[in-house]
Amino acid sequence: MIDEKVNGKPPAVAEVRRVALPLPAPVREPEITEPAVPLSQYLWILKRHRWKILGAVAMCVIGTAIVSARLTPIYEATATIDIDRRIPTGILGEEAVQSALNDADQFMATQVKLIQSDSVLRPVDHQYNLRRREAGATDSELLRTAEAEGAPVVLKKLKVTRPPNTYLLLVSYRSPDRQEAADVANATVRSYLEHTYKIRYQAAAGLSQFMERQLEELRAKMERSSAALAQFERELNVINPEERTNIVSARLLQLNTEYTSAQAERVKRETAFHSVRSGTLAAAQVSSQGGALDKLTEALNESRRRFVDAQTHYGANHPEYRKALAQVAEVERALEDTRDSIAQRVEIEYHQAVERESMLRTAVAETKAEFDRLNARSFEYQTLKQEADTDKKLYEELVRKIKEAGINASFQNSSIRIADLARSPLKPVFPDMPLNLTLAFLFSTLFAVGAAVVSDILDNTIRDPEQVRRTLKIAVVGSLPVIKNWRGQLRPVSIQGNGTGLLRVNGSAERDLTPFDEAIRTLRNSILLTDFERRLRSLLLTSASPSEGKSTVAVHLAMAHAGQRKRTLLIDGDLRRPSIHKFFEIPNNLGLSKVLVYDLAWREALVQPKPGLELYVLPAGPSAPRAADQIGTVLPQLLEEASLEFDLVILDAPPLLGFPEPLEMAAAVDGVIVVTRAGQTNRAAVASVLATLADLRASAVGLVLNEVRKELSHSYYYYGHYEKYYKQPQGER
Repeated sequence: MIDEKVNGKPPAVAEVRRVALPLPAPVREPEITEPAVPLSQYLWILKRHRWKILGAVAMCVIGTAIVSARLTPIYEATATIDIDRRIPTGILGEEAVQSALNDADQFMATQVKLIQSDSVLRPVDHQYNLRRREAGATDSELLRTAEAEGAPVVLKKLKVTRPPNTYLLLVSYRSPDRQEAADVANATVRSYLEHTYKIRYQAAAGLSQFMERQLEELRAKMERSSAALAQFERELNVINPEERTNIVSARLLQLNTEYTSAQAERVKRETAFHSVRSGTLAAAQVSSQGGALDKLTEALNESRRRFVDAQTHYGANHPEYRKALAQVAEVERALEDTRDSIAQRVEIEYHQAVERESMLRTAVAETKAEFDRLNARSFEYQTLKQEADTDKKLYEELVRKIKEAGINASFQNSSIRIADLARSPLKPVFPDMPLNLTLAFLFSTLFAVGAAVVSDILDNTIRDPEQVRRTLKIAVVGSLPVIKNWRGQLRPVSIQGNGTGLLRVNGSAERDLTPFDEAIRTLRNSILLTDFERRLRSLLLTSASPSEGKSTVAVHLAMAHAGQRKRTLLIDGDLRRPSIHKFFEIPNNLGLSKVLVYDLAWREALVQPKPGLELYVLPAGPSAPRAADQIGTVLPQLLEEASLEFDLVILDAPPLLGFPEPLEMAAAVDGVIVVTRAGQTNRAAVASVLATLADLRASAVGLVLNEVRKELSHSYYYYGHYEKYYKQPQGER
């Protein structure tokens, strides 16, 4: 069973207390979605800051015009140099036929650097004293020192350029004196031509001097090599030993051929000799003398055939038989004698081949030795002769070069020439007023537009409903325009229609309504007419930080609701800084703090500001240290009872961030409205409030944007139409 009383209170109250106490939950980090900014937003930014942008641009352009008008005009004169790469650099020798190399870019870059060199600019500087004019007062004194005189000359106002795809060089100089600009440009061009001729002449003269010093040494060397060659020819007793070397070479080649043939012949004779020595008839027949032996062999065969025929027909005693036998014996003796003779001849031929081979071997060795000796001497002779010829050619070539260098050094090359002398200009090149104004206009416009866009991007405050919907995923239920005459102070509410408050409950006519009146009524209808899951009987108004206008919104929302003849209860739940009683100019001696701490019946603390108006106010009451701790216990029961008697209960709560009691209030009401200041409240703070409400499972009805100005967003364009609309005659609406 459940006890009848808990802490001396009825069970129902205790049960409500147990249900209403919120469970502590960790606060989640807010999630802010950064949306893609539409193009219309940028256009609105430009429209919003148009006067600032135009003012900044106008100031920059006017300032540029003033500064440009006060600047000293600078004139620029330009001289043109034409460089012909096809003209040779000399009139004699290789320089006269030398063609231009395919190095136009490198050559022109070299000439540009040469014009800017100290050797070209120093004479011009000495003539016109340019460095001291270009330098300031301090630098001018520094240039008088010896170190400055020896430093390279650099003219800051001199410019050398090359037009693309040309062989032209433009030498320009700027000066406040138009005639001086032309004179310096022309002097620089002439100095460049003189310097080019000078370095060519010095290079040719130096080369001639060097070659003259080498000429004596080369003459002595030529005489020594010629004498050595003559001595060698006397020793060989020939004019040209190379010819004899060729004869010996041919003879050696012939002897080598014969020696090789002799070796082959000796091998052949030796083979035949060894074959014949075996004594066989077949060996004798294959020798070189086997032709006679073949005939005797055929005769022997014929005699033997006849002998066989005689033996067969006549018998052994017949004369034909004896005649045939005698012929066989005679042919056999002749065959034997022939074979012996062939063996002797083969042996003799073999010994002759051996002797011939030996003689040719000796001849080849002797000829080769003679060839080697002559070849060595011939190489020495060729070396001496080549050295003598080379020295002679070098001497003759050097003499010719000296003569050519002397003539070419005096040749004034016309490949570099002045195409157009500089003339004093009519108009200054600096300051260029149209260009300066155009650049000032462009850059100031870009800077001003960029600053406006960047400032809008860096603005992390809440400005318009569309932004809230995209970033915080919550709807804006109302937008209240700013009222300049009450910002920063609390105004009493106009109950009779003639006070200084914002909302007039009983206005004299509909045309007396202000934009704030319309905004409050729109907020009332947005809250009460929206189809929520259940009807809102209790509503909490809070904010992320103080001074957001939540108390003002709560007061006027309650009055707007009561103006519809509906019973409305307004509770001041801000026990730390109560303000509701100041709006209605009612006493604050009784209120919510007495109800929480001293168990005062809440109905006894109600105040009706105007009789007949269905609006009742429960002030915060005097300050009580323990009052905030009892909110979670008493407030749920109070709201439940008040919801039975009133159509709507509006609870004005402290800021949600940093205070504990708004959390308990949010858990006890049917819906929570977060009031923010447009253009002032940080989005992250509002996101933290919404995350906290989500953790408490409280129903966030939406956001109210307070102090809205039409320049904050293009969504508020309609605010400018209120007064115009109400000022129109009745028939023109």
